[in-house]
Amino acid sequence: MGRPRAFDEDEAVRAAVGLFGGRAYDGVSVDDLVSHLGVHRNSLYKTFGSKRGLYLIALRRHIADDVRPLLDALAGASDFAAALRLVTSADLGLLLLATIERAPVDEEVASEVTAALAAVDEAIADALDVPTDLAAALTAAGLGILLRGNPDDAATALTRRLDPLT
Repeated sequence: MGRPRAFDEDEAVRAAVGLFGGRAYDGVSVDDLVSHLGVHRNSLYKTFGSKRGLYLIALRRHIADDVRPLLDALAGASDFAAALRLVTSADLGLLLLATIERAPVDEEVASEVTAALAAVDEAIADALDVPTDLAAALTAAGLGILLRGNPDDAATALTRRLDPLT
């Protein structure tokens, strides 16, 4: 019989979400994971299979914990400005990094990212009763604002332009 785990798997995954969300996949080494998660290297491999295995679990956790609540909040958006504010105020760091860094080279990550972004588009389209392609443009604008790093200023400027549309 093997030894019981000396770490909380849920806490380790949550910590991995923060680590990957702050530094991206390629910016995190296995040594970083071992030291930041408080997990022995052998335990990490035994539990998650690989760095990529942990990354996929962390990405799915991020989608469940951060993107799904955004979808619920978007259901109550009354106009483009409200939807944009919700997108730009959400913690979407890992999703954004996964979109840019891993999705182009990893089909499984691409599938997770595509499904999450499509869900955001649909939530906006349903809430505002607009075509999905227009909702997708708003999602893209929100992610671009997050990428630029000034969500308040850029979102305010865009919101002023969107107001006549509502």
